[in-house]
Amino acid sequence: MPDFKPHELFPDAEPVTIEGVVERIVFESPDTGFFVARLGQEGSPDLTTFVGNLMAISPGETIRITGHWVDDKKFGRQVRVDTYETILPSSVTGIEKYLGSGLIHGIGPTYAKRLVGAFGVETLKVIDEQPERLTSVEGIGAKRAAQIREAWAEQKSIQSIMVFLQGHGIGTGQAVKIYKRYGDGAVAVLRENPYRLAEEITGIGFSGADKIAASLGIKPDSPERLQAGLNFSLQQAVSEGHVFLNEEDLTVKAATLLGVEKERLPGALATLVAGGSLVREEDKLFLSALHQAEVGCDHHIKRLLRAPGKTLTIDIEKAIQWVEKTQEIQLSPEQNEAIRMAAKARMMVITGGPGTGKTTLLNSLLAILEKKGVSAVLAAPTGRAAKRMEAATGREAKTIHRLLEFSPKAGGFARGEHDPLQADLVVIDECSMVDIHLMHSLLQAIANGARLFLVGDVDQLPSVGPGNVLMDIIASNVIPTVRLKTVFRQAAESGIIANAHRINRGEMPQFNSEDFFFVERPDPSKALETVLELIVNRIPKKFGLDPLRDVQLMSPMHRGETGVENLNRALQDALNPKGAAVPGKNFRLGDKVIQLRNNYELDVYNGDVGIVTLLEEEVKELHVQFDDRVVLYSFDDLDNLGLAYAITVHKSQGSEYPAVILPLSTQHYLLLQRNVLYTAITRGKRLVIIVGDPKALNIALRNTDVSRRNTRLAERLRNEV
Repeated sequence: MPDFKPHELFPDAEPVTIEGVVERIVFESPDTGFFVARLGQEGSPDLTTFVGNLMAISPGETIRITGHWVDDKKFGRQVRVDTYETILPSSVTGIEKYLGSGLIHGIGPTYAKRLVGAFGVETLKVIDEQPERLTSVEGIGAKRAAQIREAWAEQKSIQSIMVFLQGHGIGTGQAVKIYKRYGDGAVAVLRENPYRLAEEITGIGFSGADKIAASLGIKPDSPERLQAGLNFSLQQAVSEGHVFLNEEDLTVKAATLLGVEKERLPGALATLVAGGSLVREEDKLFLSALHQAEVGCDHHIKRLLRAPGKTLTIDIEKAIQWVEKTQEIQLSPEQNEAIRMAAKARMMVITGGPGTGKTTLLNSLLAILEKKGVSAVLAAPTGRAAKRMEAATGREAKTIHRLLEFSPKAGGFARGEHDPLQADLVVIDECSMVDIHLMHSLLQAIANGARLFLVGDVDQLPSVGPGNVLMDIIASNVIPTVRLKTVFRQAAESGIIANAHRINRGEMPQFNSEDFFFVERPDPSKALETVLELIVNRIPKKFGLDPLRDVQLMSPMHRGETGVENLNRALQDALNPKGAAVPGKNFRLGDKVIQLRNNYELDVYNGDVGIVTLLEEEVKELHVQFDDRVVLYSFDDLDNLGLAYAITVHKSQGSEYPAVILPLSTQHYLLLQRNVLYTAITRGKRLVIIVGDPKALNIALRNTDVSRRNTRLAERLRNEV
């Protein structure tokens, strides 16, 4: 981005006001709201360049800008915008260009021409005051007419709050998000409590909300600011996986964020606790929803353990012989003991690494219990994990959200204490991925007398969300747990599986197999070149794998030369250089993309990976193919998507890929941990290639000092009530 100098550095510069039509957008940053655009003026053949942090503007709009002329060394003379306003066009040509810009969802160049042809200079008035007349235009039915009217109303509302927002430092894309969140009451919400933006609007954060608050006259030591800083600091800890913070840690974090002495915070903290937004236990402080979830998990686990259930009469030895014969398998002593345990257990954990027979054991248990009339339902945290579970067991498996029947309209799950799941047994796979909130919802929906089996690899990374549920349940020692350690002979022949267990023991992996390789590239730039060569050329030629669908590149970190962000840019250019681009966004037709957060309305979830299959600029929509279905995204919702040519190791949980490539650099020092390395390589089925610095591999193997998450679930479970 050019090094523009704000007009404050030129106090003698005269302000200038210019009116014209936005001819084109040269540059737009979705993150900062920074625009570089060209303005055409009536009677002038030359275009004026203007720059600034603006509300979402589109080519074809008529605007009036006020600012100052600045001379940029690289880009020449341009207007740095201080304020601007949109002016509705009054000529037929102007109206057609305005509507054809795509500013109004549902109208593109084709429909703009038809509308202006039908209504002339009255077109905008018809849309605003008589939208029912739109259906007289060819191709516009009642549904599209309603869509146009709604989009028009939204634009008017956005423009009405624009003056307020731009006066308080809010950039382009954020204004649309604010309107979508708060509607016509956006200004009232911000005046009442601007700090809500930090929690509720992606990308603004505390510092952005704090600037707005200051511009509204909220003092640095005001109670609402101190409370907001404490709340935000605790929210940040939750995003790192913690369920609570000690008071000392919380006040130190908040004082640093707020720029005040921590001694100023006890009063604000007491107010938050008294108001119920925070909960105190001794010196530990929880967000109320998280406290409720953790206490609720403790309560429901104890309820399930104590509830009387249907007694099963099983001759275990005969059952084992029967299942071995019918499934043509030989169970290990560990698996036999697990079956004996499961016959009596109301709740049980099955954990173990790859190749230790978790799936074989689960299939055997299901066969025996179903033979005794036990009805079972199966689920996993993600769609991909559920599909893997379904393929491995030959039984239907759902995501936990679908199992609990999430309702976007109701904003919660239909299944719960008052309408529990109709099953004698609930089996959840990939349990290391389940956070405290989701586990609480699941436990609430399991009826008294039903059984719950939790399956997962406790040595993998914990959930992206708060808590460390599987590890806490095992650590409590109150729930029967089977740890499968024996690697079956057939699995041991896989270099990937054998090396996964070596890594888990802290041993150096062996690179003499046909499916596990290390390419030494200490220089990150050389590592990047090698990664590109492997994905684009060598792997497709040698292994016949599709570089887009079969090969997954992952990295421990976002930043750095071999971090996810840079890897995605490089691979997008290498694998999809000619894909049509989304205007102002970092996506192209044909891109591999990942959902970054749960979207219950669209029924797509954090970690889902798909391909961009259609780009409709006229209606500003993107179509993404996720496995067996297509999801439509408005351009305004694209901050929920990221490129997925490369993903973080955390985002790979619950998925498997034919081939995995993992660059390791000392630049990744903060996340060079054994469980990160272990999780990454266990995602690969046919091929794993590590590219990088041997020193980084050694650091990861030695580093078992994983950041401890603040949780109390294990402690609660051990305490009898």
